Amino acid sequence: MSNKPEIGVYLDDEEASLIEALENSSSPLKSQLTPARRAELEATARVTFSEDREKISLRVSKADLAQLKSRALQEGIPYQTLINSIIHKYVSG
Repeated sequence: MSNKPEIGVYLDDEEASLIEALENSSSPLKSQLTPARRAELEATARVTFSEDREKISLRVSKADLAQLKSRALQEGIPYQTLINSIIHKYVSG
């Protein structure tokens, strides 16, 4: 048995169609991430990771999650980091 992960095994239909659309697109993805925004997100991630953290479960609509994942891909960061950043900004003011 291989320990190598199989990409695409756990994708739902919506995720699979999003990946297919991205892979078949003739226009390359272009990050909208500026160096200043990247530094801001990295600082937020450092604070988030350095604090005590608690695992939570959260149900969101498939459409919202797909948009979050797409936005994170555009920003060049993992979608969970983006969600953490959004929550941190909201509660910090």
